[in-house]
Amino acid sequence: MTSTPTVPGARHRAARRPSTPLTALVSGPGARRSLLTVASSGLALTMAATTAAAAPQSSTTQALPQVDVTSLTSEALSALVTTPSVSVPADVSWSVEAVAAEATPAPEPEPEPAPAPVVERESATSRDTARAPLAEAAPVAAAAPEAAPAPAPAASASASAIVNIARQYIGVPYVSGGATPAGFDCSGFTQYVFAQVGISLPRTSSEQRYAGTQVSAAEARPGDLVWGPGHVGIYTGNGQHIAARSPGTALYESPIYISNPIFIRVA
Repeated sequence: MTSTPTVPGARHRAARRPSTPLTALVSGPGARRSLLTVASSGLALTMAATTAAAAPQSSTTQALPQVDVTSLTSEALSALVTTPSVSVPADVSWSVEAVAAEATPAPEPEPEPAPAPVVERESATSRDTARAPLAEAAPVAAAAPEAAPAPAPAASASASAIVNIARQYIGVPYVSGGATPAGFDCSGFTQYVFAQVGISLPRTSSEQRYAGTQVSAAEARPGDLVWGPGHVGIYTGNGQHIAARSPGTALYESPIYISNPIFIRVA
């Protein structure tokens, strides 16, 4: 039987916390000087510290590779010491809540008003062209022949009656403003006689000038008025007339003494 040789003076290794680069940095010899050096560096070892913290530990801890932290800045060192590491299980699951969204279509644009129709103005040439056929189609009116002078009409029954009535008042005295058989002035006499046959004349001689139609001396016939400025009488034919002439003179029949008399046909 072979027995295991016993090594005199052998000892078991005492249990202790695993050693990391950070442990050496803060507790090893020259730790204070290392912290000062780290404060002046611009490197960040957050990733290295996180990796070291997240590495699984076993009963037999393996030494990690040494990391030079002599050039860390104070900000990097503070982050290395105070930033906690977060471990997320590999089988973690996550979900996003679905949100129902409803899209409202934009309103349709209003139709633009139709442009006003463009009316082309007719040129002067086209107007002249359109008028030409009308001018050609219009018949030329024949010049009307000059009307022959109408013959002097024969005296009507009323005209003869006017002369007969006027002769009945020969000898009536002249009265200024008179219009009755008690006395006449010139226009009062003619107005009274024509009223006997149903013809109404204005009161004054100037108004009786336009009471009918003027005719020439050749066309004058008995029963027409004979008018001159300030005087009027009744034509009896053959250049004669009956009239009330002036105060102190009775009404009588005599030749027309008015120069350029105007004959006016009323009946």
